[in-house]
Amino acid sequence: MSKSIYVGNLPYSTTDAELEALFAQHGTVHSAKIINDRDTGRSRGFGFVEMDDSEAQSAIEQLNGAMFQGRTLRVNEAQERKPRRQQRSGW
Repeated sequence: MSKSIYVGNLPYSTTDAELEALFAQHGTVHSAKIINDRDTGRSRGFGFVEMDDSEAQSAIEQLNGAMFQGRTLRVNEAQERKPRRQQRSGW
C-alpha cells in the first residue's frame, strides 16, 4: 500500500527529479510531483511524493523540518482535499 506525502516550503526552483532524489534516500519513490500554478506555470512551492507506507512514515519523520536548498521543509501525510464549495455570484 502506498502513501501520499505533502512536501511544503520548497524552493520555487525545485524540479520533480530533485524532489524524487531527496525522498529516494529514504526508500522507493513511486512518484514525485511539484505543483505548478495553472495560470503562470510557475511552481507553487509545494509538491507530493508517493511511497510505500513503511518507508513514507520514516521519510516524513526524517525530512520534516530538514533544510533543503536553504528552506525548512514541511513534510506530512497528505490529507484528502475537501471539495470546494460553489461560489454563488451576487447576480
